[in-house]
Amino acid sequence: MSRKILAVLALLASPALAEYGPGPNLVIEVDGEAKGTIVIDMADHVAPNHVAQIVALAKEGAYDDVVFHRVIDGFMAQTGDVEFGKAGGSPQAGMGGSSKPDLAAEFSDLTFDRGVVGMARSMDPNSANSQFFIMFAPAPHLDGQYTVVGRVVEGMDVVDAIKRGQGGNGEVAGPDRMVKVTVAD
Repeated sequence: MSRKILAVLALLASPALAEYGPGPNLVIEVDGEAKGTIVIDMADHVAPNHVAQIVALAKEGAYDDVVFHRVIDGFMAQTGDVEFGKAGGSPQAGMGGSSKPDLAAEFSDLTFDRGVVGMARSMDPNSANSQFFIMFAPAPHLDGQYTVVGRVVEGMDVVDAIKRGQGGNGEVAGPDRMVKVTVAD
């Protein structure tokens, strides 16, 4: 058996990943200060509607060339604004969604630990659409308040290298971007 297969099997057998299945996987090619590939194992059994929307947007190419517009050191990196976050981002990056409808919350008992991926939303719990964030560190105050959609299973070093923003809101000047986002089942 190859070392990569053994590493994946060991990762999937770990207690921290027991809640996550073998896909679908979101494969994100990142460019900017961070360069490389991030693979997210999507938790479609936990948040089926959110995962289906992300997968559909990825298959349409909607996430291609979308920036990481909000990145807060020690907290999270946010991306996925397919409306305003393309081609280097705009001052409105982070305010948009997609042409698809907003989603009703699919909260679970999964915790927001390092590498967990959650859906961004406004104050309305039922307002998630296309934006998502990847945790740099645990954030228990998010538990049960945001929908968990997956976990990084490869490329956490790439996540750690994403260009950080400035100030409390983490707005990024000259942000890194998702060059290409695909789905592997």
